[in-house]
Amino acid sequence: MAGIYIHIPFCRQACHYCNFHFSTSLHYKNDFITALLKEIELQSTNNYLQNQPVETLYFGGGTPSLLSNDEIKLITEQLHRYFSIKQDAEFTLEANPDDITNEKLSGWKQTGINRLSIGIQSLFVEDLQWMNRTHTAAHAKKVIAQARDAGFEHFTVDLIYGTPGLTDDKWKQNLDWVVQQNITHLSCYALTVEEKTPLDKQIRQHKKENTNAEQQSRQFIQLMDYAQQAGFEHYEISNFAKPGHRSKHNSSYWHGIPYLGLGPSAHSFNGNSRQWNVSNNRQYIQLLQQNSIPFEKEELTTTQKLNEYIMTSLRLMEGCDLDKVTKHAGAKQTEQLRKEASAFIQNGWLKEENNHLILTQEGKLFADRIASDLFF
Repeated sequence: MAGIYIHIPFCRQACHYCNFHFSTSLHYKNDFITALLKEIELQSTNNYLQNQPVETLYFGGGTPSLLSNDEIKLITEQLHRYFSIKQDAEFTLEANPDDITNEKLSGWKQTGINRLSIGIQSLFVEDLQWMNRTHTAAHAKKVIAQARDAGFEHFTVDLIYGTPGLTDDKWKQNLDWVVQQNITHLSCYALTVEEKTPLDKQIRQHKKENTNAEQQSRQFIQLMDYAQQAGFEHYEISNFAKPGHRSKHNSSYWHGIPYLGLGPSAHSFNGNSRQWNVSNNRQYIQLLQQNSIPFEKEELTTTQKLNEYIMTSLRLMEGCDLDKVTKHAGAKQTEQLRKEASAFIQNGWLKEENNHLILTQEGKLFADRIASDLFF
């Protein structure tokens, strides 16, 4: 099986913390859609997915909900024209609350979208203003009922913790609302100050307060405890789901399932190589006007594949399967990995169960550091 990710590189305004590729100008939107349709055609002949059936589609960005229903329909029809997409494929669209209208919901449903990822981030107006989000708390609170009334049963909401104004009590109120709304999937991210973002500049100019690592750790632990009590599986570092409601598309990234990325800045992976499109809308359009796919490609070595598996598997609740490491890299590498992991087991950050290395709750606070220290 395989997945397809479509990057829509437009937003109404820039969230101050975001370092994804996007433009707040819609000047190239029509040309972009024409180029995207051409890329879909060319990538199908490139056969990066090796004719595997597509089980997940994901419109991300940027802000895909900015597109009109007709534009989404046009892109979707082109995907079905050139790829073998399963009838019951999970089809997710990222949406901002202020873009969600009854007309759009109806159109998305008719297009085959069956899952929404709604970027709520916070239910407090001061937090939304601090992040420069376009929607209001009132928008956020009404969209879940609106989506359900339109026939959507599967959706996830995004929340951000660790912002300077977010007290532990306010964070609990955000989580309380998720449980009260009977939401079945939740993605939560600690606010990260990325270089060259407006937030980074504002902090360096002392116009905004910097994040606090102790606060972020405390609120992450608060989140993990709360989610467990509410019946969520903490199936990936940043993702929580009621049983049977995991994101199939995002799970494909962490389980090493092939996926094809379309659109500027989109990444692809097929088990043996990675490729990534140019992160420039104008160059993307110009190259596709010349029938050229705008990407670079890297063939992965055995060591890179092993390190990739260590990094992604440790993010999962199932952990790193040492039998799988032995199968693909050899017994010697497995013993080396177990030896390197022993220090983290002793300090309580890792545990070994059924021949799997699994992060403990405390270890999840240091997931990236642990993974990098275990790399070959």
